[in-house]
Amino acid sequence: MTSNRMEFDRRRFLQATGLAALGGALVGCGGNGDDAGGGAPAEPTQPAPTGTFTEPVAPLSGAMSILMWSHFVPAHDVWFDPWVQEWGSRVGVDVTVDHINYAELPARTQAEIQANQGHDLILHIAPVPQYEPSVLDLTDVVTEASNRHGTMLELCQKSSFNPTTRKYFAYAPAWVPDPGDFRRSLWTPVGLADGPSTWDDLLRGGAEIKNSQGVQLGIGMSQEIDSNMAGRALLWSYGASIQDASEQVVINSRETVQAVEFMSRLYRDTMTPEVFSWNAASNNQGLAAGQLSYILNSISAWRTSQETDPEVASDIFFTPALSGPADARAASHVMYNWIVPTFAANPDAAKEFLLHYTANLPLVAWHSKLYDFPAYPDVMPELDTWLNADPYGAQPADKLALLGEAVDWSTNIGYPGPANTAEGEVFATFIIPNMFARAARGEVSPQQAVADAEAQIVPIFDNWRARGLIGAGGS
Repeated sequence: MTSNRMEFDRRRFLQATGLAALGGALVGCGGNGDDAGGGAPAEPTQPAPTGTFTEPVAPLSGAMSILMWSHFVPAHDVWFDPWVQEWGSRVGVDVTVDHINYAELPARTQAEIQANQGHDLILHIAPVPQYEPSVLDLTDVVTEASNRHGTMLELCQKSSFNPTTRKYFAYAPAWVPDPGDFRRSLWTPVGLADGPSTWDDLLRGGAEIKNSQGVQLGIGMSQEIDSNMAGRALLWSYGASIQDASEQVVINSRETVQAVEFMSRLYRDTMTPEVFSWNAASNNQGLAAGQLSYILNSISAWRTSQETDPEVASDIFFTPALSGPADARAASHVMYNWIVPTFAANPDAAKEFLLHYTANLPLVAWHSKLYDFPAYPDVMPELDTWLNADPYGAQPADKLALLGEAVDWSTNIGYPGPANTAEGEVFATFIIPNMFARAARGEVSPQQAVADAEAQIVPIFDNWRARGLIGAGGS
């Protein structure tokens, strides 16, 4: 492949991620819409954990700039900015923080990379393997963090490490589970007071709720992040996937066709056409308004309801990943991927801050109201205690206890392989929700929808494989 063609392919993918974001595709799972609303913040029932500080291995100086998303739980940002600036004062670094809507973050990152100047440290909330040629390898940060705190969770490691190049294109110290969120008052009359536990339960109960109570399910099939996650969870539950562990395309399988057939029936029996045009806030808003009986999402919409409508909050409960014929598995809702661009003016400070951030993950989790989970469980032994007795006023207090086992049913984008550049492009171009939607609308048969998805996916993998950024495959 010529260098000109390689640069064109790189631009094409960066443009795809940027345009998708600008279209609102990755507003998702919270933030502007998911957590919008007024109300007084809930006061915790116990004091915040104490932080910790470790002297940097070498003197630091100068300035460091951070670009990050506006957190889906706004209380996090109120705490984070002065906290990181206090660290900067202590180590002799002038720190500035810029927050932008996540929908704008991929395009902003692309612009800085192409200009070869910008922020020293950038936080994304999904895997960003496409930036590997333009960022520092953070193996040294991962190695030091692991020496201090134990083994990183596999789902975080696979979301930030390229096994082909042996580089960490990002550092992923935290993640967010993606449980099912349901309104108990709607599910109790159909005999499922604890919500559905299988995809078949979801279909049976969801159809009965729609027929008897006029409330639909909220599983999207549109070009936004929650639809991307839901589609993958359904595929995995049937034993299907986009790639195998050797990074070979395996999307066109009997199991994938069965998953698409199931989604088509789920749509016909439990949903309405709105799911094809949702943005990432739609399912949260519908759940809170009582217009949806079940969604796949984080806890952020419920946290907002605690402040804006406590009666609604008391009716929202959570389920682990739904079981299918082969598995019960969900994608992480958010995966924190910190990157240090090659143009960073102060990479030493950026790396030291990442180690400081990791050591203080209890504070991160606390100020996100338990939205953020650690990639290094040993650094936060109190997490289960908080989940079993929510310090932010859950009713009942153990409403979040099931999330203590979320790592057992959560995985990375790209499972059973890594979050490689090809999986990143498939994710950014919404091939999976489009596949489900075309069959559900009756435009093509499930078999044809899967074949068409394969025809789009194979060239993407071929392109990135030719560039040496994903594995050659084989057993």
